[in-house]
Amino acid sequence: MKQFGTLAIALLVSLAALSQQKDSLPPYLRGPQLLPLFNIQLTDSTVFNTASLPKNKFVVITFFDPECGHCQEEAKALSQHMKKFRKVLFVMAAAKEVELIREFSSSFGLDQHANIRIGRDTAYFLPGYYRIRTTPFTAVYSKKGKFLKAFENGYTIGELKKLVR
Repeated sequence: MKQFGTLAIALLVSLAALSQQKDSLPPYLRGPQLLPLFNIQLTDSTVFNTASLPKNKFVVITFFDPECGHCQEEAKALSQHMKKFRKVLFVMAAAKEVELIREFSSSFGLDQHANIRIGRDTAYFLPGYYRIRTTPFTAVYSKKGKFLKAFENGYTIGELKKLVR
């Protein structure tokens, strides 16, 4: 009888550990790993969401902070190499005021590119969904909307280009 009790306790501990392991995964790594259902307030005050995404394009979602040095470097590099990313739609979101985001977009020329949507994550959805700890954070999705890779500390142009061929 003692052995049965020990076995039952061991089984319960194992199940608890497994359930915690699943909960430790951020939502984007659970389930089918498709594009999240997001809403971004663009700098012109319109709303851009998952339903607005074009079909058959890679999608790169970046959560950034306009005052972050690494985010600024990444934005500058991206703007300089946009010709390499014609098949990609970039969705860039921050949690700061829209005016700061607008200034960021303008100062790096991001607002000059038709395949960049930049704005404010008013619901603060992306940080929770991706469990973002640092900025910039980037998630890349295939033309069919399937998750490909996350860059938790930013990306280089070369890394991104290889992924969205």
